[in-house]
Amino acid sequence: MTEYGYFLSCEEFTPAELIDQARRAQQAGFTRLAISDHFHPWNDRQCNSPFVWSMIGALSQAVSLPVTTLVTCPTVRLHPAVTAQAAATSSVMLGGRFALGVGTGEALNEHVLGDRWPSFAERAEMLEEAVEVMRKLFTGKLVSHRGPHYSVDNARLYTAPDRPLPVLVSGFGPRAAELAGRIGDGLVTMSPDADLVGAFREGGGAGKKVVGGVKVCWSTDRDKAVDAVHRLWPTELLPGELAQVLPTPAHFEQAGELVTREMIADAVTCGDEVEEHLETVRSYVRAGFDEVYVGQIGSDQEAFFDAYGGLVLPALNR
Repeated sequence: MTEYGYFLSCEEFTPAELIDQARRAQQAGFTRLAISDHFHPWNDRQCNSPFVWSMIGALSQAVSLPVTTLVTCPTVRLHPAVTAQAAATSSVMLGGRFALGVGTGEALNEHVLGDRWPSFAERAEMLEEAVEVMRKLFTGKLVSHRGPHYSVDNARLYTAPDRPLPVLVSGFGPRAAELAGRIGDGLVTMSPDADLVGAFREGGGAGKKVVGGVKVCWSTDRDKAVDAVHRLWPTELLPGELAQVLPTPAHFEQAGELVTREMIADAVTCGDEVEEHLETVRSYVRAGFDEVYVGQIGSDQEAFFDAYGGLVLPALNR
């Protein structure tokens, strides 16, 4: 049975707002939380970017819901050994209710130390090796590793998970889905693509989780909602690999000028029609997703949680 969680957007909200949203999500009946990991927001209008590992520590004390990173990049900005320590501590603080969603990353976040931004093929190799390193460290045993991309010298996590820590791998195309099936405990993807889910299953993902996220804007004023999405999240509609290769929020703002208000109105669920919101979430269920995380764009969080808690989630759970 599909579970429904709330998607916390570190790009758009302050730490205090994210904690408040997590509490509201639990009260509304969401059963899980996902949280993004960014060094920069997608554009300056979003205006935030708190450190995800600090946020997860705070969440562990504020709510009792499981938490999943959607997603973090353990290959460039943070070494996989450091990511492994952060994930292990998060798992312990959450009593094992933590899943590590990982991906090959975006130049937007990973270029900040001046590292070269590799091709997708090289980033996929790096991710595979990083997952291998992290899984070794999660055992709590002494680890030394010499690989093409990473070295670890006599490292041991003394605060290690007391149960297997799931590693979910992000994928938006067939090659990434195959990688997720081969090295991951699940697939993360953001569109209800049944063909991609099938590629994941055929590539080694049979019996493993499929996890997705979607952004909506609940509002009694649909035009106002469309305007909010167009202002804050035009990047949702950028095609191809732009999201992976553009290096700064300024570049995303330039690319976002290609996204029209009409494109947003056609592609993003805005307004207060319950059936439209239900259909958006159910499209993921029909595509074979096990967990769906819904994020509310904009400031009208109270109305969103009231509507989803009172109308949308009860209908989905029926």
